[in-house]
Amino acid sequence: MLKKITSLLLASFLVIGASSCGSASDRPNGSKGSNSSSNQPATAEAPSPSPTEPAAATPAVSPTPSATEAPDLIKQEIAGMSVDEKIGQLVLVGLEGTTLQEDAIEMMDTFHVGGFILYKRNITDASQTLALLNELKKQNKKNPVPLWLSIDQEGGTVSRMPQDFVKIPSAQSIGSKNKPKYAYGIGEAISAELYALGFNMDFAPVLDINSNPDNPVIGNRAFGSTAESVIASGIETMKGIQAGHVVPVVKHFPGHGDTSVDSHLDLPVVDKSLKQLEQFELLPFKEAIKQQAPAVMIGHLLIPAMDKQYPASLSKAIITDLLREKLGFTGVVITDDMTMGGITKHYGIQDAAVKAVQAGNDILLVGHDAKQQIAVLKALKKAVKAGDISMQALDDSVYRIISLKSDFTLKDELISRTNVDAVNRQIKKALNASK
Repeated sequence: MLKKITSLLLASFLVIGASSCGSASDRPNGSKGSNSSSNQPATAEAPSPSPTEPAAATPAVSPTPSATEAPDLIKQEIAGMSVDEKIGQLVLVGLEGTTLQEDAIEMMDTFHVGGFILYKRNITDASQTLALLNELKKQNKKNPVPLWLSIDQEGGTVSRMPQDFVKIPSAQSIGSKNKPKYAYGIGEAISAELYALGFNMDFAPVLDINSNPDNPVIGNRAFGSTAESVIASGIETMKGIQAGHVVPVVKHFPGHGDTSVDSHLDLPVVDKSLKQLEQFELLPFKEAIKQQAPAVMIGHLLIPAMDKQYPASLSKAIITDLLREKLGFTGVVITDDMTMGGITKHYGIQDAAVKAVQAGNDILLVGHDAKQQIAVLKALKKAVKAGDISMQALDDSVYRIISLKSDFTLKDELISRTNVDAVNRQIKKALNASK
């Protein structure tokens, strides 16, 4: 089970010999590396956030040569999973209410979903949010893989955190300071508030460039109107979130900035060639990949020059051919919410779900309506049984997902209380760094 992989890996490393921990730039794209400091003892208090002091340099020690290659523990884990458990890892769902409800229990017990997303409707205050996340983790204990507990916490207008916490400014405000260290500190502050409650994934930062004044959905969610400004602040915010043991998911690939339609309501069309995208919209994403972004969210955008039939989120040309093969991204790929109008006004959600996986997505976000969530899960299972989604493709996605969960040392262990005052001190310190 994945919940045992961390301790087994540690034991293996001790047998092989000591080695120094490489920086993010030393690792393959999309991999962060294991963070033992993110381990939380059962029912332990969430650690008070504090600046991390740089570790003293340690000479690297070459591992002792081994006659046999170490077993791949994640492959072993996947080999022991049922088809239903594998399919469940491909789906991340929303839930109703502010306490654990029957729909959420069914998602875990029957469908083995890979995780949940919380919205503002699910959050009242810090203690309630902590209790809800603890309930989800406790209910999932019987499953072999821990949950993604995710949220959209960008700051500014897209802020899901309870009022207990000091408010995080918008990306536009952060970018206007033109101080990368400030942006990094804001990222750390975001991860501090999320991690203190038990979240482990944040659908942020936005790497779209706000180049269209008529854009109804991006606006101040972007760090700026130029690629340079988005790269300068957006990438540092990503790194800050990641440093706090929360998975940052950069979005909305390949770029939602130059649109005049809100994809929550309908499908935007981007009339640009690949060359134009490469010279502008793709630049922040290219830099994010270079800087080891662990996960990318795909937007619901139609780009006729690349795929006349399907939006980016359902397009093999954009996800597999462009993002994976041309840009070299090897991490986890996640769709934007499949219940948004950009999908549901043009496609049946079951067919869209299958197409999304065939296109190269690893995780489908289905944020609303338990009936639609179940329809997606059943459609994926039917497609796997029919061979429309191959077992190899399924296993490859599950491998990437579990690898990322292992890299960030996810565990379904409970947190007894959240130190709100400590988190707010860190947020205030980060905000003061702009002065």
